[in-house]
Amino acid sequence: MQAEFHTFTLPNGIRVIHKEVSRAASHVALVINAGTRDEREGEAGVAHFIEHCLFKGTKKRKTFHILNRLERVGGELNAYTTKEETWISASFLERDQSRAIELISDIAFNSNFPEKEIVKERDVILDEIASVLDNPSDIIFDEFEERLFGNHPLGRTILGTKKSVEALGKKEILDFVGRHYCPDQMVFASVGSTPIKKFRKLCEKYLGYESNKKALLNRKAPQPVSVFNERIEQETHQVHHLLGGLTVGADHTDKLPLTLIANYLGGPAMNCRLSLNIREKYGMAYHIEAGYSPYQDSGVFSVYFGTDGRHHKRVEELVDKELNLLCNKKLGTMQLHDAKKQLIGQIALNQDSGTAMMTGLAKSFLLYNKVQPLSTFFKSIEDISTEDILRVSNQYISPKLLSRLVYLDKE
Repeated sequence: MQAEFHTFTLPNGIRVIHKEVSRAASHVALVINAGTRDEREGEAGVAHFIEHCLFKGTKKRKTFHILNRLERVGGELNAYTTKEETWISASFLERDQSRAIELISDIAFNSNFPEKEIVKERDVILDEIASVLDNPSDIIFDEFEERLFGNHPLGRTILGTKKSVEALGKKEILDFVGRHYCPDQMVFASVGSTPIKKFRKLCEKYLGYESNKKALLNRKAPQPVSVFNERIEQETHQVHHLLGGLTVGADHTDKLPLTLIANYLGGPAMNCRLSLNIREKYGMAYHIEAGYSPYQDSGVFSVYFGTDGRHHKRVEELVDKELNLLCNKKLGTMQLHDAKKQLIGQIALNQDSGTAMMTGLAKSFLLYNKVQPLSTFFKSIEDISTEDILRVSNQYISPKLLSRLVYLDKE
């Protein structure tokens, strides 16, 4: 029987996970356990800045050659930064597996960060920051987490600020790379049809030669701050309202109940509670959602909605009503059954995407050094009880425990 996935560790410490599937397209990613929360004083935005500059030249390639290496054979090369990781990924036809792995290795370990490219990318990132500042439905999340996490690095924006980015240069980039781009904090993940023996040889050839230098990871869990209720007048066309609070992180047993609650309340499905009882019933909000974002040692539960100023008070009351219902009354047996089936179905459908499958494998292997089979994961969801939902709701999502940030329409 073929294993669901294969794992091994290269001599230098890079952990590798490969899921062998019969598909025309293959996907690989190098995930580095370094993001915004690892930035030191004076480095705000540097993790994201580096992600941009990785494509700007290596010891043997210029920008054109990097961008052309996979694109010219129909593949895609991409990268992104989160508050805890940096991802370098590629999608391609299986025949180009060697090309993709070698390219990712080159830009991860041999980027030389040319000064003139740093100057150009700084302007690109400043423009990116300006575009976010122009969008209140984006900036409200950054400002909310800045207040929610206090002075903790998790409260920083991924992009940094105009002032911090203008101060970043090659020294700050090389310092961060030197501390964090180390094999012991890296996972290389793959989903594709390449046989494991061939895939392992490619990894050893292109990734296994790097040094086994250890990363300087120094993370501390955030401490709770006092509940706040900030209402600020802005030049906006509608009211933007975000409420939420700190919860548990990715390694806590309450992670799955929180995930289920957020999905039940305001997940992507059109039949979620907030959508049905606010958008569909009253037509008072076009965009309303709930979410749970787990970090390594903390998490954030939130509800966001945008509405016309005339409806704001009523929508806020309706949101609080839905939250209080979960805190004061157990979900019915059929309600919970349907919520579980919906979440399991969404996850299963998401796994039909090779990139989503690869991302899940990489993240799990990075955090826990293991991956649960989907059947085991689904069993954990099925085991959630009505008592679990009631307890977790009262512990984390009661309206009286949640902070609020509101951008009011200035009239």
